[in-house]
Amino acid sequence: MPLIPKSHPRAKSLLIREKLVNGFDKGLVAKEGLLAQGRGEAFDYLLGEKTGRTASKAIKAAAAQLLLAERPVISVNGNIAALCPKQIIKLSKQIKAKLEVNLFYTNEKRKQAIIKTLKKYGANEILGTKKASSKKLPGIDSARRIVDKDGIFAADVVVVPLEDGDRTMSLKKAGKIVITFDLNPLSRTSQTANITIVDNVTRSVDLLINQSKELSKKNEKTLLKIIEEFDNKKNLAENIIQIRNNLTRKAKIA
Repeated sequence: MPLIPKSHPRAKSLLIREKLVNGFDKGLVAKEGLLAQGRGEAFDYLLGEKTGRTASKAIKAAAAQLLLAERPVISVNGNIAALCPKQIIKLSKQIKAKLEVNLFYTNEKRKQAIIKTLKKYGANEILGTKKASSKKLPGIDSARRIVDKDGIFAADVVVVPLEDGDRTMSLKKAGKIVITFDLNPLSRTSQTANITIVDNVTRSVDLLINQSKELSKKNEKTLLKIIEEFDNKKNLAENIIQIRNNLTRKAKIA
């Protein structure tokens, strides 16, 4: 059997699997996180395993929104800590956002493993670690309702990669602007968020960093125009059309 070139999307998908398995072995990733990855892989395949035009539009809008934010926060879970800790820290420094560990399946050992990984890659301040600083978001039954009073609770814009729908809805009700990465354009998270990047986070986070650098040279009026011209519902509808077209194309090939 021939070797798959490293640049091939399938090779990258296998590398992501390996990172998550290693993350599970290190105590970063919950077993449910491995199941979520399988679902994500299926949608990534349907999207062509590349960053499309709609994802690029969402990335641009997200960069503009983050640059205009007064109190941006990036929520970090186990999968993110396993897949792209270095990039997420780089993004936080680029947009001057705080990092907060927030877990659906939480325990102290796992939380400490994530904190250790983030610090290893250069994170300085990490929120969500002290009970004395905790607040509760209404409308959530899981442990994700516990947030830091100086982080997500006080944020105006929250980045929630690989999110669950309940917390996205709760954050919106609390008046937060929510930016998410989600490979499923039909999920509650995708449909509820203000800006949904329908793309693999391991690809799009680097693009978001680069776009943030580029747009940091623009004035506030230009950034506001980018946000005003972005329609999340329309963008998601285009994602669904993209999936349908890809399915038709693959069926013809088969």
